Amino acid sequence: MNTLIIILIVAVLVAVKPTRRFALFMLPWALFGICYDAMRLYPNYRVNPIDVRGLYDLEKSLFGITVGTQCELAAYAEACKGSAQAILAAGKVIPSEFFALHHAPFMDILAGLFYLCWVPVPMGFSIYLFAKGGKCRKYGSRLAWAFLTVNLIGFVIYYVHPASPPWYAMHYGFTPVLGTPGNVGGLGRFDALLGFPVFHSIYGQNANVFAAIPSLHAAYMLVALFYAVKSGRSRLTCALFAVIMLGIWFTAVYAGHHYCIDVLLGILTGVVGITVFEKLIMRIPLMTRTCS
Repeated sequence: MNTLIIILIVAVLVAVKPTRRFALFMLPWALFGICYDAMRLYPNYRVNPIDVRGLYDLEKSLFGITVGTQCELAAYAEACKGSAQAILAAGKVIPSEFFALHHAPFMDILAGLFYLCWVPVPMGFSIYLFAKGGKCRKYGSRLAWAFLTVNLIGFVIYYVHPASPPWYAMHYGFTPVLGTPGNVGGLGRFDALLGFPVFHSIYGQNANVFAAIPSLHAAYMLVALFYAVKSGRSRLTCALFAVIMLGIWFTAVYAGHHYCIDVLLGILTGVVGITVFEKLIMRIPLMTRTCS
């Protein structure tokens, strides 16, 4: 249904002459939405087995936090019933398990605000550059196509290595259950404080919960920041984008949506995607004309 709506909107904008150029500019954003929605049709867990325990254990070996007392261990086990036995056996918790107990309303609000920037800020900035015209317009187009490139790389990795997020292990344990609904994780605290189901409405529409690697949330603002610098935006704008980017990286782990490993691989995906687009795809004559 979402795909049909996107196609219909783009078709209408293309059909009307005054909006045709804008519709073509928005094409990579439309393709991103269509590709994301299409993952519902053939989930990645039909292609390869889901990594639940392996990623959890690797996270604990690299970033595990040693728990000092049995009382603390019991508290973590109670908060994270799915991974309770693993917590008690290792005497350690992963960062997301640590934040399941150590959180504060101020941080919950800040984390929710950061996470809501994941697509709106890159897309809004791209549209701003397009509307500004002149030399800025080409950077708006390049941002959009680089964003799509990063996503396509990420989507391929989703199918090569399906992986569950931390909240899955914390709630359900280490056995993959196909068709598991999306979960807000720690972002549910933001909804509770706000008194409105912001993230419940977003993650209720999640195309696939077994897509933790890489964290594309970690890549998106990296793309926006790169083209903010490239297009000569002010230091204040670049600094704001950098803060949002770091905030999203932190929130991904704080809210239990990604392991630290996922975030690092998401950053790498962003770097690779930008490089592939700028150094390879931009050499294609059609793309050169589109983004100039």
